[in-house]
Amino acid sequence: MAWLLDTHALLWALYEPAKLGRKARALVEDPTETILVSPISYWEISLKSGLGKLSLPDTDPSEIPVAAADLGVKEAPVPSEVFATFHRLPYASDHRDPFDRLLVWQAISANHGLLSRDKRLRFFAEQGLRLEW
Repeated sequence: MAWLLDTHALLWALYEPAKLGRKARALVEDPTETILVSPISYWEISLKSGLGKLSLPDTDPSEIPVAAADLGVKEAPVPSEVFATFHRLPYASDHRDPFDRLLVWQAISANHGLLSRDKRLRFFAEQGLRLEW
């Protein structure tokens, strides 16, 4: 199974691996596992960095795709169908972050697991989300 990294999981895998959950770190470090990153995460990082909501000491957001590739993380393209069918993802009153919701829907649509520490995402298990941390 392939695993899509949530944005915080990507940043921690790159810069603070000790912050990853035990299972998530084992998956990221296992060379037999396929670890993926969505362009949605790069967009989120760039946007939040530009707005001053995310600090990346000694790192420019444009450097992150290369760092992810160096770690062995592969890019998971987002097909237009993910955006066109996004309306099918149920509304979760306690989780409205559009970036997280898009990553969840991308993972479900592609039958990937999602590595995230956000326990509120368990809400989407009924829609097929496999969540690990």
